[in-house]
Amino acid sequence: MKKSMQIRSTVRDSGVLELSLLETEVQEPGADEVVLRVDATPINPSDLGLLLSLADMSAARIEQRDGESILSAPISPDRRQSLAARFNKSLPVGNEGAGQVVAAGSSDAAQALLGKTVAVLGGAMYSQYRCVPARACLELPEGVSAKDGASCFVNPLTALGMVETMKLENHRGLVHTAAASNLGQMLVKLCRADSVLLVNIVRSDAQAELLRNLGAEYVCNSSAASFTDDLTAALSATNATVAFDAIGGGHLASQILTAMERVASRNPAPENRYGSTTHKQVYSYGMLDTSPTIVDRTYGMAWGIGGWLLTAFIARVGPEKAQALQQRVAREITSTFASHYTDEISLAQALQVDIAQRYHRKATGEKFLICPHK
Repeated sequence: MKKSMQIRSTVRDSGVLELSLLETEVQEPGADEVVLRVDATPINPSDLGLLLSLADMSAARIEQRDGESILSAPISPDRRQSLAARFNKSLPVGNEGAGQVVAAGSSDAAQALLGKTVAVLGGAMYSQYRCVPARACLELPEGVSAKDGASCFVNPLTALGMVETMKLENHRGLVHTAAASNLGQMLVKLCRADSVLLVNIVRSDAQAELLRNLGAEYVCNSSAASFTDDLTAALSATNATVAFDAIGGGHLASQILTAMERVASRNPAPENRYGSTTHKQVYSYGMLDTSPTIVDRTYGMAWGIGGWLLTAFIARVGPEKAQALQQRVAREITSTFASHYTDEISLAQALQVDIAQRYHRKATGEKFLICPHK
């Protein structure tokens, strides 16, 4: 039976995160399963919650235990209780990845994938090999490498999900924060291709220039003194009334709603004493800022702030629509949905303190790709 190295994350009840490499046995595929040699798997922000578990990575260090190197980092007492359900459990990590199918079960669907390069959203992808259901595999087009297809699901489907949510809820345009990220750049290209009006919020002039070079028309720098006026002007031009916020904490969601209300209430009806009747919505889908979300309530009564999750969106639209979206991603994985990586690392390198501290920062423009056989 084939052996596989795999990254595991454990939260001890003493309040310590431990990351380790564990050798596991790869199970033989069942009739409708395949064994994937994982050649590339990204570190997405959505992976970090399970991988790093709110630990203080500035205090991370390497411990030697039974001849193995373990990365450990403390978790503050105020954050431990929320992690109680996973105390002392060694959990595999990694949402998605891609590679070659090296073994297949007896079913026609499984055998058809043998030798093919596929992408998988299957969990436990920070592994050298994974046994997964054949139906979980997305066959990549001829000539598309595992590195090209490693980020086939989370970011592309999130970008498509934002646009589809906008349409489902009858909004005319959308706002996106932390917009210079890999996901943000995809969204710019997607909205241009589909003629969707998009307002991008970034934190620097360099990030604004990056998006304009991709063809973004409305870009607002939240660090500029003119941010409120710039955002209001962009919302006026686009009539965008739904925002997808990767930041989470602080005042930004409230600032967006306030600017939306300024636009919506420019010509108020006399009876609208409580603000405009235009519904304004902010969906939080990330936690780049883990501080509380501050709601200032300066935008009437027709507004909402809530969470947005890719899995919930897929359940909302159903399997047929989700499959159509995945097929579009496969067709456009080297164009609209292309990902760019600043570093390619091995499984062992992902457990080095300096590298873990870098991907923990979630810095704009930095994205890590794990190559398990590196």
